[in-house]
Amino acid sequence: MADGAASSLQSRVSEAEWQARVDLAALYRLVALHGWDDMIFTHISARVPGPEHHFLINPYGWYFDEITASSLVKVDLDGNIVQETTSFINPAGFTIHSAVHAAREDAKFVVHLHTVNGVGVAAQQHGLLPISQNACLLQHQVAYHGYEGLALNHDERERLVADLGDKPLMLLRNHGTMAVGETAAQAWVGIFFLERACAQQVAALSGGREHVLIAPDAAQAETKDQGRGIGFISSLAWPGALRQLERKSPGYDV
Repeated sequence: MADGAASSLQSRVSEAEWQARVDLAALYRLVALHGWDDMIFTHISARVPGPEHHFLINPYGWYFDEITASSLVKVDLDGNIVQETTSFINPAGFTIHSAVHAAREDAKFVVHLHTVNGVGVAAQQHGLLPISQNACLLQHQVAYHGYEGLALNHDERERLVADLGDKPLMLLRNHGTMAVGETAAQAWVGIFFLERACAQQVAALSGGREHVLIAPDAAQAETKDQGRGIGFISSLAWPGALRQLERKSPGYDV
């Protein structure tokens, strides 16, 4: 646990906020459990239920496997901290998240990663190829945003939101992956499928593009509609993910 670990906030916040904190902490721990974290960098955020437009994000300097529900920092849409805490946040990290939360009412949870495979595919000119079942299910749900450097320029928010549109997934060119969801479960399953598709593509292309088999057009058309069922799958997969955390990374929900 990081120095200055937060005491429990459960009795000091609403029931709805506490549930959002627990779900968000679970996402951080799951990302760490799968080896998708990037030391203290990248971010996962959640909107706090209510009219205040407040959000939760990780305290800067904490590793993802240390995150707890009480350690998360509450901020407003401009990244100003609105709770009593000794922690602070990475403003560059919140630039992307604030843009998505502000523009998309359905984006209650936003997951952004810098994995080796995710960056690898984001840096490929052709993007996500329909060469695996996961990719075929997702390819029509993935948006793309060009790299503009570290996300410190607030002007980038408008361009990122325009590129994202109404899609739940994004490849940020030369940068990483992103998933948004109405629930933590939806965001988790979305990023899981996208990261798995990226890993499969990197593996397939290791033998050279000329040897890769592109899925038939008919199969791509069929999986386009089938891919919309990911939301249903998330409700089945999330309880198992939490049980996995209880076995392998307990303590996130304090």
